Amino acid sequence: MRVALHFALPVCLALALSGPAALAQDRASPPAQGTASADPARLSPVLERARAFPSLRTLIISQNGTVLTEEVFRGPAANRPVNVKSASKTILSALVGIAIEKDLLDGVDQPAVALLDRSAPPDPDPRLGRITIGHLLSMRAGLERTSGANYGRWIESPNWVRYVLSRPFVDEPGGRMLYSTGSTHLLSAILTRVSRDSTLDLAREWLGKPLDIDVAAWTRDPQGIYLGGNEMALSPRALLRFGEMYRQGGMIDGRRVVPESWVKASWEPRTASPFTGDSYGYGWFIRQAGDHTIYYAWGYGGQMLYVVPSLGLTVVMTSDPTAPSGRTGYVRDLHALLANGIIPAVSGARDDAAAASPAGGRS
Repeated sequence: MRVALHFALPVCLALALSGPAALAQDRASPPAQGTASADPARLSPVLERARAFPSLRTLIISQNGTVLTEEVFRGPAANRPVNVKSASKTILSALVGIAIEKDLLDGVDQPAVALLDRSAPPDPDPRLGRITIGHLLSMRAGLERTSGANYGRWIESPNWVRYVLSRPFVDEPGGRMLYSTGSTHLLSAILTRVSRDSTLDLAREWLGKPLDIDVAAWTRDPQGIYLGGNEMALSPRALLRFGEMYRQGGMIDGRRVVPESWVKASWEPRTASPFTGDSYGYGWFIRQAGDHTIYYAWGYGGQMLYVVPSLGLTVVMTSDPTAPSGRTGYVRDLHALLANGIIPAVSGARDDAAAASPAGGRS
Protein backbone atom coordinates (compact mmCIF):
# COMPACT_ATOMS: atom_id res chain seq x y z
CA MET A 1 0.00 0.00 0.00
CA ARG A 2 1.65 3.25 -1.12
CA VAL A 3 0.75 5.43 1.85
CA ALA A 4 2.09 2.89 4.33
CA LEU A 5 5.40 2.86 2.50
CA HIS A 6 5.47 6.65 2.62
CA PHE A 7 5.02 7.10 6.34
CA ALA A 8 7.38 4.26 7.20
CA LEU A 9 10.31 5.89 5.41
CA PRO A 10 13.09 7.26 7.59
CA VAL A 11 13.13 11.02 7.36
CA CYS A 12 16.55 11.11 5.71
CA LEU A 13 15.27 8.92 2.87
CA ALA A 14 12.04 10.88 2.65
CA LEU A 15 14.09 14.05 2.21
CA ALA A 16 16.14 12.47 -0.52
CA LEU A 17 13.02 11.36 -2.39
CA SER A 18 11.23 14.68 -2.05
CA GLY A 19 13.50 16.48 -4.46
CA PRO A 20 16.17 19.17 -4.41
CA ALA A 21 13.93 21.71 -2.67
CA ALA A 22 13.81 19.66 0.51
CA LEU A 23 17.60 19.46 0.58
CA ALA A 24 18.09 23.14 -0.15
CA GLN A 25 20.24 25.14 2.17
CA ASP A 26 18.53 27.62 4.47
CA ARG A 27 18.01 30.96 2.78
CA ALA A 28 19.21 32.87 5.83
CA SER A 29 22.92 33.57 5.96
CA PRO A 30 24.72 32.40 9.10
CA PRO A 31 24.40 34.80 12.04
CA ALA A 32 27.24 37.23 12.47
CA GLN A 33 30.34 35.80 14.12
CA GLY A 34 31.97 37.75 16.88
CA THR A 35 33.62 37.72 20.28
CA ALA A 36 31.78 40.59 21.92
CA SER A 37 30.23 38.25 24.47
CA ALA A 38 33.02 35.73 25.09
CA ASP A 39 36.73 35.20 24.57
CA PRO A 40 37.37 32.22 22.24
CA ALA A 41 39.92 30.94 24.75
CA ARG A 42 37.13 30.40 27.26
CA LEU A 43 35.26 28.15 24.84
CA SER A 44 38.28 26.16 23.69
CA PRO A 45 38.01 23.55 26.49
CA VAL A 46 34.27 23.25 25.80
CA LEU A 47 34.90 22.48 22.13
CA GLU A 48 37.62 19.99 23.00
CA ARG A 49 35.23 18.21 25.33
CA ALA A 50 32.42 18.31 22.75
CA ARG A 51 34.60 16.73 20.07
CA ALA A 52 35.08 13.69 22.30
CA PHE A 53 31.38 12.78 22.09
CA PRO A 54 31.14 10.30 19.19
CA SER A 55 27.43 11.00 18.61
CA LEU A 56 27.62 14.80 18.66
CA ARG A 57 27.41 16.27 15.18
CA THR A 58 26.85 20.01 15.49
CA LEU A 59 27.29 22.62 18.21
CA ILE A 60 26.20 26.24 17.86
CA ILE A 61 26.58 28.71 20.74
CA SER A 62 25.02 32.16 20.47
CA GLN A 63 24.97 34.92 23.07
CA ASN A 64 22.96 38.12 22.75
CA GLY A 65 22.41 37.40 19.06
CA THR A 66 26.09 36.85 18.22
CA VAL A 67 27.27 33.38 17.26
CA LEU A 68 30.32 32.61 19.38
CA THR A 69 31.03 29.30 17.71
CA GLU A 70 29.52 27.03 15.08
CA GLU A 71 31.22 23.65 14.90
CA VAL A 72 30.29 20.69 12.71
CA PHE A 73 32.15 17.71 14.12
CA ARG A 74 30.62 15.17 11.75
CA GLY A 75 27.51 14.77 9.62
CA PRO A 76 25.82 17.34 7.35
CA ALA A 77 26.57 21.06 7.24
CA ALA A 78 24.85 23.38 9.71
CA ASN A 79 22.54 24.72 7.01
CA ARG A 80 21.23 21.32 5.91
CA PRO A 81 18.04 19.79 7.37
CA VAL A 82 18.41 17.03 9.95
CA ASN A 83 15.86 14.95 11.82
CA VAL A 84 15.20 16.82 15.07
CA LYS A 85 13.02 13.97 16.39
CA SER A 86 10.93 15.01 19.42
CA ALA A 87 12.25 18.56 19.41
CA SER A 88 9.40 18.75 16.88
CA LYS A 89 7.04 18.93 19.86
CA THR A 90 8.46 22.32 20.77
CA ILE A 91 7.92 23.56 17.21
CA LEU A 92 4.35 22.26 17.27
CA SER A 93 3.67 24.10 20.54
CA ALA A 94 4.60 27.36 18.83
CA LEU A 95 2.09 26.62 16.05
CA VAL A 96 -0.63 26.03 18.64
CA GLY A 97 0.16 29.36 20.30
CA ILE A 98 -0.08 31.16 16.96
CA ALA A 99 -3.36 29.39 16.19
CA ILE A 100 -4.80 30.64 19.48
CA GLU A 101 -3.62 34.17 18.69
CA LYS A 102 -5.34 33.92 15.29
CA ASP A 103 -8.59 32.79 16.99
CA LEU A 104 -8.48 29.44 15.23
CA LEU A 105 -8.51 27.89 18.69
CA ASP A 106 -10.25 29.25 21.77
CA GLY A 107 -7.35 28.62 24.14
CA VAL A 108 -5.62 25.96 26.20
CA ASP A 109 -8.80 25.13 28.12
CA GLN A 110 -10.72 24.26 24.96
CA PRO A 111 -11.86 20.60 24.86
CA ALA A 112 -9.72 18.85 22.28
CA VAL A 113 -11.73 15.81 21.29
CA ALA A 114 -14.74 17.89 20.24
CA LEU A 115 -12.52 19.07 17.38
CA LEU A 116 -11.84 15.46 16.41
CA ASP A 117 -15.30 13.98 16.91
CA ARG A 118 -15.25 12.13 13.60
CA SER A 119 -12.18 10.19 14.77
CA ALA A 120 -13.49 9.33 18.23
CA PRO A 121 -14.13 5.63 18.83
CA PRO A 122 -17.69 4.29 19.15
CA ASP A 123 -19.04 4.58 22.68
CA PRO A 124 -16.04 6.64 23.87
CA ASP A 125 -14.92 6.92 27.46
CA PRO A 126 -16.61 10.09 28.79
CA ARG A 127 -13.25 11.29 30.10
CA LEU A 128 -12.21 11.97 26.50
CA GLY A 129 -14.40 15.05 26.60
CA ARG A 130 -12.36 16.45 29.49
CA ILE A 131 -9.02 16.44 27.65
CA THR A 132 -8.04 19.98 26.74
CA ILE A 133 -5.55 21.54 24.36
CA GLY A 134 -3.41 22.35 27.39
CA HIS A 135 -3.45 18.73 28.55
CA LEU A 136 -2.14 17.60 25.18
CA LEU A 137 0.59 20.25 25.17
CA SER A 138 1.77 19.34 28.67
CA MET A 139 1.47 15.55 28.22
CA ARG A 140 -1.29 15.18 30.79
CA ALA A 141 -4.07 13.68 28.67
CA GLY A 142 -4.29 10.61 30.92
CA LEU A 143 -4.32 8.21 27.95
CA GLU A 144 -1.96 5.26 27.65
CA ARG A 145 1.24 6.39 25.95
CA THR A 146 1.99 5.80 22.29
CA SER A 147 5.71 6.48 22.76
CA GLY A 148 8.41 4.10 23.92
CA ALA A 149 7.47 0.44 23.59
CA ASN A 150 4.03 1.37 22.21
CA TYR A 151 5.29 3.53 19.35
CA GLY A 152 5.62 0.78 16.72
CA ARG A 153 2.08 -0.55 17.17
CA TRP A 154 0.73 2.99 16.92
CA ILE A 155 2.40 3.95 13.62
CA GLU A 156 1.48 0.58 12.13
CA SER A 157 -2.22 1.26 12.80
CA PRO A 158 -4.45 2.40 9.91
CA ASN A 159 -5.68 5.54 11.68
CA TRP A 160 -3.25 7.18 14.08
CA VAL A 161 -5.71 9.71 15.51
CA ARG A 162 -8.37 7.10 16.24
CA TYR A 163 -5.76 4.79 17.74
CA VAL A 164 -4.69 7.48 20.24
CA LEU A 165 -8.27 8.28 21.17
CA SER A 166 -8.95 4.57 21.68
CA ARG A 167 -6.19 4.10 24.27
CA PRO A 168 -7.33 3.25 27.79
CA PHE A 169 -7.02 5.86 30.51
CA VAL A 170 -4.16 5.22 32.92
CA ASP A 171 -4.68 8.51 34.75
CA GLU A 172 -7.24 11.29 34.82
CA PRO A 173 -7.02 14.18 32.33
CA GLY A 174 -4.78 16.80 33.93
CA GLY A 175 -2.97 14.16 36.01
CA ARG A 176 0.65 13.11 35.87
CA MET A 177 2.94 13.52 32.86
CA LEU A 178 2.60 10.67 30.34
CA TYR A 179 5.07 11.48 27.57
CA SER A 180 3.34 10.51 24.34
CA THR A 181 3.82 11.55 20.74
CA GLY A 182 0.19 10.59 20.23
CA SER A 183 -0.84 13.64 22.24
CA THR A 184 1.05 16.03 19.99
CA HIS A 185 -0.18 14.21 16.90
CA LEU A 186 -3.72 15.01 18.02
CA LEU A 187 -2.66 18.66 18.06
CA SER A 188 -1.39 18.37 14.49
CA ALA A 189 -4.74 16.88 13.46
CA ILE A 190 -6.57 19.69 15.27
CA LEU A 191 -4.47 22.37 13.57
CA THR A 192 -5.17 20.77 10.20
CA ARG A 193 -8.90 20.68 10.83
CA VAL A 194 -9.39 24.20 12.21
CA SER A 195 -7.10 25.90 9.67
CA ARG A 196 -7.96 23.72 6.65
CA ASP A 197 -4.24 23.77 5.87
CA SER A 198 -1.64 21.08 6.50
CA THR A 199 0.67 21.36 9.47
CA LEU A 200 3.52 21.64 6.97
CA ASP A 201 1.89 24.63 5.29
CA LEU A 202 1.29 26.27 8.67
CA ALA A 203 4.89 25.69 9.74
CA ARG A 204 6.17 27.21 6.53
CA GLU A 205 3.82 30.20 6.65
CA TRP A 206 3.85 30.96 10.40
CA LEU A 207 7.46 30.06 11.21
CA GLY A 208 9.42 29.48 8.03
CA LYS A 209 8.72 32.85 6.44
CA PRO A 210 9.26 35.15 9.44
CA LEU A 211 12.31 33.21 10.63
CA ASP A 212 13.66 32.96 7.06
CA ILE A 213 14.23 29.22 7.40
CA ASP A 214 13.32 26.23 5.27
CA VAL A 215 10.86 23.65 6.61
CA ALA A 216 11.13 20.39 4.70
CA ALA A 217 8.22 17.99 4.33
CA TRP A 218 8.21 15.17 6.87
CA THR A 219 6.28 12.01 7.77
CA ARG A 220 2.47 11.85 7.39
CA ASP A 221 -0.07 9.44 8.77
CA PRO A 222 -2.33 7.29 6.53
CA GLN A 223 -4.89 10.12 6.42
CA GLY A 224 -2.24 12.59 5.26
CA ILE A 225 -1.84 14.44 8.57
CA TYR A 226 1.75 15.46 9.26
CA LEU A 227 3.16 13.66 12.28
CA GLY A 228 2.83 15.96 15.26
CA GLY A 229 5.82 15.84 17.55
CA ASN A 230 8.41 13.76 15.70
CA GLU A 231 10.44 13.47 12.50
CA MET A 232 10.53 17.15 11.51
CA ALA A 233 13.63 18.10 9.51
CA LEU A 234 15.25 21.44 10.33
CA SER A 235 18.82 22.60 10.00
CA PRO A 236 20.81 23.41 13.14
CA ARG A 237 20.82 27.04 12.04
CA ALA A 238 17.03 26.94 11.71
CA LEU A 239 16.77 25.58 15.26
CA LEU A 240 18.99 28.44 16.40
CA ARG A 241 16.68 31.00 14.75
CA PHE A 242 13.70 29.38 16.45
CA GLY A 243 15.44 29.44 19.82
CA GLU A 244 16.53 33.04 19.35
CA MET A 245 12.94 33.99 18.62
CA TYR A 246 11.82 32.46 21.94
CA ARG A 247 14.76 34.04 23.78
CA GLN A 248 13.54 37.42 22.55
CA GLY A 249 10.00 36.84 23.78
CA GLY A 250 8.57 35.70 20.44
CA MET A 251 10.29 38.36 18.31
CA ILE A 252 12.86 38.04 15.53
CA ASP A 253 14.43 40.87 13.55
CA GLY A 254 11.95 43.28 15.13
CA ARG A 255 8.99 41.19 13.95
CA ARG A 256 6.45 39.44 16.17
CA VAL A 257 6.22 35.70 15.42
CA VAL A 258 4.79 34.14 18.60
CA PRO A 259 2.82 36.07 21.25
CA GLU A 260 5.00 36.97 24.23
CA SER A 261 2.26 35.61 26.47
CA TRP A 262 2.65 32.24 24.76
CA VAL A 263 6.39 32.15 25.41
CA LYS A 264 5.70 32.80 29.10
CA ALA A 265 2.90 30.22 29.22
CA SER A 266 5.09 27.62 27.48
CA TRP A 267 7.88 28.15 29.99
CA GLU A 268 5.67 27.84 33.04
CA PRO A 269 6.21 24.48 34.79
CA ARG A 270 3.03 22.40 34.66
CA THR A 271 4.25 18.89 35.40
CA ALA A 272 7.49 16.95 35.79
CA SER A 273 9.13 14.19 33.79
CA PRO A 274 9.04 10.81 35.56
CA PHE A 275 12.31 9.95 33.81
CA THR A 276 14.45 13.01 34.63
CA GLY A 277 12.53 14.97 37.24
CA ASP A 278 12.81 18.08 35.06
CA SER A 279 9.76 20.31 34.82
CA TYR A 280 7.71 20.51 31.63
CA GLY A 281 5.57 23.32 30.24
CA TYR A 282 4.01 23.46 26.81
CA GLY A 283 6.53 21.58 24.69
CA TRP A 284 9.55 22.76 26.71
CA PHE A 285 11.53 21.04 29.46
CA ILE A 286 12.83 23.21 32.29
CA ARG A 287 15.85 22.70 34.58
CA GLN A 288 18.25 24.76 36.68
CA ALA A 289 21.99 25.36 36.45
CA GLY A 290 22.98 27.34 39.50
CA ASP A 291 21.08 30.60 39.39
CA HIS A 292 20.10 30.15 35.75
CA THR A 293 16.86 28.64 34.44
CA ILE A 294 17.31 26.57 31.30
CA TYR A 295 14.48 25.92 28.87
CA TYR A 296 15.14 23.14 26.41
CA ALA A 297 13.73 21.04 23.60
CA TRP A 298 14.90 17.43 23.47
CA GLY A 299 14.76 15.00 20.59
CA TYR A 300 15.75 11.32 20.53
CA GLY A 301 19.46 10.78 20.10
CA GLY A 302 20.39 14.18 21.53
CA GLN A 303 18.77 16.81 19.33
CA MET A 304 18.90 19.73 21.76
CA LEU A 305 17.85 23.36 21.77
CA TYR A 306 18.72 25.26 24.95
CA VAL A 307 17.63 28.79 25.84
CA VAL A 308 19.05 30.54 28.93
CA PRO A 309 17.44 34.00 28.98
CA SER A 310 19.41 35.27 31.99
CA LEU A 311 22.61 34.96 29.94
CA GLY A 312 21.17 35.84 26.53
CA LEU A 313 22.24 32.34 25.56
CA THR A 314 20.91 30.01 22.85
CA VAL A 315 22.64 26.70 22.16
CA VAL A 316 21.93 24.06 19.52
CA MET A 317 23.32 20.52 19.63
CA THR A 318 22.47 17.89 17.04
CA SER A 319 23.51 14.26 17.32
CA ASP A 320 23.20 10.87 15.68
CA PRO A 321 19.39 10.43 15.50
CA THR A 322 19.60 6.62 15.57
CA ALA A 323 21.23 6.22 18.98
CA PRO A 324 19.33 6.64 22.26
CA SER A 325 20.27 9.51 24.54
CA GLY A 326 18.12 9.03 27.64
CA ARG A 327 18.86 5.55 28.97
CA THR A 328 22.53 5.75 27.92
CA GLY A 329 23.21 8.88 29.94
CA TYR A 330 24.26 10.82 26.84
CA VAL A 331 21.67 13.55 27.39
CA ARG A 332 23.06 14.04 30.89
CA ASP A 333 26.47 14.54 29.31
CA LEU A 334 25.02 17.21 27.02
CA HIS A 335 23.32 18.91 29.97
CA ALA A 336 26.68 18.88 31.78
CA LEU A 337 28.46 20.31 28.74
CA LEU A 338 26.05 23.24 28.91
CA ALA A 339 25.95 23.67 32.70
CA ASN A 340 29.60 23.02 33.52
CA GLY A 341 31.25 24.21 30.33
CA ILE A 342 29.30 26.66 28.21
CA ILE A 343 27.52 28.59 30.97
CA PRO A 344 30.69 29.22 33.03
CA ALA A 345 32.52 30.30 29.85
CA VAL A 346 29.93 32.86 28.81
CA SER A 347 29.17 33.90 32.39
CA GLY A 348 32.83 34.70 32.95
CA ALA A 349 32.93 36.79 29.81
CA ARG A 350 29.81 38.61 30.92
CA ASP A 351 31.38 39.37 34.31
CA ASP A 352 34.57 40.63 32.65
CA ALA A 353 32.55 42.91 30.39
CA ALA A 354 30.63 44.33 33.35
CA ALA A 355 33.84 45.01 35.26
CA ALA A 356 35.32 46.81 32.27
CA SER A 357 32.30 49.06 31.75
CA PRO A 358 32.08 52.55 33.29
CA ALA A 359 29.51 51.26 35.76
CA GLY A 360 31.54 48.16 36.57
CA GLY A 361 33.03 48.00 40.02
CA ARG A 362 30.60 50.45 41.60
CA SER A 363 29.41 49.38 45.02
